[in-house]
Amino acid sequence: MKAAVVEKAGCLVVRDLPEPTMGDYEAQCQLLYGTVCAGTDLHLLQGDPPFCYWTKCPFVLGHESVGRVVAVGPRVRHLKLGDVVTRVGTPSVGGVNSTWGGFAEFGVATDWQAMAEDGATEAKVDPLRVQRVLPSDVSPEVGPLFITWRETLSYLTRMGVGPGRSVLILGSGGNGLAFTSHARNLGASLVVLVGSARREAEGWRAGATAFLDYRLPDVWEKAKALASDGYDFVVDAVGRAANVEGGQKCLKTGGTIGIYGLDECGKIMLAPGRSFTFYGGGYQEWETHEQVLAFFRSGRLDPSVWLGGRRVFSLVEIEEAFEAVRDRELVKPLVRLSGRV
Repeated sequence: MKAAVVEKAGCLVVRDLPEPTMGDYEAQCQLLYGTVCAGTDLHLLQGDPPFCYWTKCPFVLGHESVGRVVAVGPRVRHLKLGDVVTRVGTPSVGGVNSTWGGFAEFGVATDWQAMAEDGATEAKVDPLRVQRVLPSDVSPEVGPLFITWRETLSYLTRMGVGPGRSVLILGSGGNGLAFTSHARNLGASLVVLVGSARREAEGWRAGATAFLDYRLPDVWEKAKALASDGYDFVVDAVGRAANVEGGQKCLKTGGTIGIYGLDECGKIMLAPGRSFTFYGGGYQEWETHEQVLAFFRSGRLDPSVWLGGRRVFSLVEIEEAFEAVRDRELVKPLVRLSGRV
C-alpha cells in the first residue's frame, strides 16, 4: 500500500509499505478520506517541539481519517463489513513508525466494545473509543471533520462554555472555526473571532457574532470594547505568546483562558496580578461524538465552512495539500486516500 511518510523533519514522501495485519479484536479498513491538520500535522512534519518528542522518523503521518471495514478478526462483534469508522490509521509497519498513521491506503480499527465486554482494562480501551462507526447519513468525505469537531467541542464543554456566556476565540484556522461554531451551539451570546482577514467569510458562516482582523494595531482594544466587562472565556486556538498576552487583557475578573494550540510551545507566559483561571483540563474526543452528530444532523455544523467544496487531493498529491495549508488557501484540504472509494 501507499502511505505518506515523514522521512526526516520537513521531508514528506509517498512510499510503498506492507499492508497492516489485524489482530483478534481488529478490522482491516480501506482508508477513504483524510484532512490535513495545521495544528498537528504541520508541526509533526516540521519536527517542532513538543511534537518532535512524540515519535521517531520515519513515521506515517495523519490523524484525521476514516476507513471502511473490509475484513474482521475472529473476536470482532461490533464492526461489520462496510462500516465507515473514524480515526482509523495504520500501525507501525515495514520498519516505519506511526503517529496515528491516517495518511495511508489501509489501516486498522479496533472493536473496543468487544474488548471491554471481554474484560480489557479501561487503560487499554479508552484510547480506542475515538474509533466510532459513522451512520449512513454522514458521507465519508465529511467523516474526517468529526475528529476536529469532537476534540474542540470536548474542550469547550469541559471549560464550562454555555448559555449566555461571552467567548473570545483567537485564531481562524480549522480549530478556531470549530470553537466558534461550538460556542454558538452551546448557547454563548457573544462569540468574537480574532483571525486572518482571509477567513472572515468563514468566521461569519461558522457563527461568529463579531470578527476582528488580528493585524489591526488596536485589535485588543476593539475586542475589549465588544465585551464591556470582559470575556467569560478566552481560547487561543493557535498557541502564540501575543495571543495569550492580548487575550488576558480581555478577560473579565475571574474569567477562564485556555491555550489549545502549540505554535510557540514553551514561549508563552501568563501575566501575574490578575484573578483568572487557566484551563488545563484538555479534552476527551470520544465523549462528544453523539453531540457532534446531533449538531451536524440539525445543520448547526456546516462542513463547507472547513472543506469549502474545492479540490480533493489524491494521496500522491499530499504535499500539494500541505502547501494549501501553508499558504492559507484552504482551511482543511481533503485527501482521497485510496482509489477505490
